[in-house]
Amino acid sequence: MKTLGLLQGPQTLGKGKPFWSAFTLVVALACAYPLFADGYDVGNNVYFFNWAFMALGLSLIWGYGGTLSFGQTAFFGVAGYTYGVISINFGDAYGLTIFALVASVAAAALLAAALGYFLFFGRISGVFLGIVTLSVTLVLERFMAQTAGPEWRVGAARLNGYNGMGGMPSLTIPWFGSDIVLFPDVQLYYFTLALLIACYLGLRILVNSRFGNVLVAIRENPQRAEMLGYDIRVYQLVTFIIGSALAGLSGVLYTSWGNYITPASMGMTAAALPIVWVAVGGRSDLTTTLIGAMLVLAGFQALTIHGSQYALVVMGALLVLTVLIAPRGLVFGLGTLVAGLVNRKPKRQGE
Repeated sequence: MKTLGLLQGPQTLGKGKPFWSAFTLVVALACAYPLFADGYDVGNNVYFFNWAFMALGLSLIWGYGGTLSFGQTAFFGVAGYTYGVISINFGDAYGLTIFALVASVAAAALLAAALGYFLFFGRISGVFLGIVTLSVTLVLERFMAQTAGPEWRVGAARLNGYNGMGGMPSLTIPWFGSDIVLFPDVQLYYFTLALLIACYLGLRILVNSRFGNVLVAIRENPQRAEMLGYDIRVYQLVTFIIGSALAGLSGVLYTSWGNYITPASMGMTAAALPIVWVAVGGRSDLTTTLIGAMLVLAGFQALTIHGSQYALVVMGALLVLTVLIAPRGLVFGLGTLVAGLVNRKPKRQGE
C-alpha cells in the first residue's frame, strides 16, 4: 500500500479521485479504440506509443534530474540495431524475439552506464554534457551510415549503411499451439499500450519515492544536496541509465514495428525532436510530458503529409514559443491551472 501511495506525490501532477477517474477513462477509451478503428489506424497509433517511452525517459533525465541529454536517439539506435542483429541471426522461435528485446534494452543501458560514468564522475555538466551526448549521437550516425559494404555484417545481419537494416522479424510471443506474432495491428497495439501504462505508473512511483525527492533536490541545488551527504553523481548516473534504457525500448519497439531501422534515426533532426516533445508538454511532469509528446507527434505527422520541411519549421517555432511564453511547458501550465481549479475549496459564508 505504501508503494501504491507513491503513485500520487509531490513530484507529479494529478492526485485524488478526479485524476484517477480521468486516467481510468482514458485507459478504457484506449483499450476500446481498436474495436472501432481499422487496422491501419491502429497500427499507426502504435507508432506514437513507440516514441512515448523515449519522451518519458528524457523527462526523467532532463525534467527531474536537470540534465539535458541530446543523446537519446543514440540509445534508440543502438537498441534497434541490436534487436535487428539478434533477431535476424536467431529467428523468432521459442520467444527469442523477447530475449532480443531484453538484450537490446540492456545494451542501451550498458552504453549509457559507460558514457554516464565518464560524464558524471568527470563532473561534466550543463551545456558541455549536451554537447558530448550530441557528439556521441552524431558519431554513431556517421559510423552506421558508412557500413554499406558487404563486409559490414554480423552473422547473417547486413548493416547496409544509409539504406538501413531490414528483414528482422516482428516481436513474437510463444504460445500454446502457435506463436503470437505482434504485427503492427491490434495485438501489438495492446502489447505496447500495456508496456506504456506500466512504465508510466512505475516512473510515477520512482519520482515520488525517496530517490525521486533526492533527484529533484539535486536538480534544484546540487551543491546543497551534496553537502547533505548525497553522492549526486550516483543519482545522476542511475537516472541517465533508466532514461536511456527507455529510449532503447523505444528503439526496439520501433524496429520491430516497422521491421526496419536506418542511421537517420540517430541524426541531428531525430535527436532534436524529443527535446521539442518534452519541452512543449512540460519536462518536469510525467503526465504532461506524455500528453505533450502525443499531441506534438500527431501534429508532426499531419504536417509531414504536406512536406517534411514545413513540419520541421513548425516544430522549431513551437519550441521557441514554448521557451518564451511557457518555459515549464504548455501542457504543464494548462494542467496546473486545471488542477488548481479542481482542488480549490469553496469559501464558507462569512469568510
